Amino acid sequence: MRQRIILLILPFITTLYAAGQDTIRLDDAEVLYRVILDGDTFLLSQIEEVHIYSKPKFKTQREWRKYYRLVRNVKKVYPYAKLAAAEYDSLAQYMMTLPTEKERKQYIKDIESEIMINYEDDIKKLTITQGRILLKLIDREIGETSYDLLKELKGSFSAFFWQAIARLFGHDLKSEFDPEGADKLLNEIVILLEAGQI
Repeated sequence: MRQRIILLILPFITTLYAAGQDTIRLDDAEVLYRVILDGDTFLLSQIEEVHIYSKPKFKTQREWRKYYRLVRNVKKVYPYAKLAAAEYDSLAQYMMTLPTEKERKQYIKDIESEIMINYEDDIKKLTITQGRILLKLIDREIGETSYDLLKELKGSFSAFFWQAIARLFGHDLKSEFDPEGADKLLNEIVILLEAGQI
């Protein structure tokens, strides 16, 4: 009998408790917000953004294999693009604290050596296609082309030199990420990968 009385009183206590607050924390993750409109109380909650794309349709087996090869390549190089963005952010923040150009150049050389030690073997194992995808994803994550990054960090001559080398192998360091045009499918794959849907 006592349990039934508690169960009957509990909704009223919860309502009184909620009426005195603008937010209600249900657990560590979910928060409800109270909004009163024309005397009615509404509880609002924020949910994560969900991207829904239609399942790709393939006319041939070759198209299907090409799509899943792209997915596999993106899964392989996307962590490197995220890492490059994180490294670039920390590099840019730290470089603002360095007073002289000489110290900045030395810091860039030190970071370059550290990156080569840690990732050279992995980067060498990438295919040409994976390299192209990586350049596009770096542009997507940082918002600058690889050419612009090289020019900013290493100078115009270095950027020109590496652009010439890249052109020999069919790459273009100046190519920009175009999420609504040529890179639309690539962008969709990255979004689905970030959401854990592929």
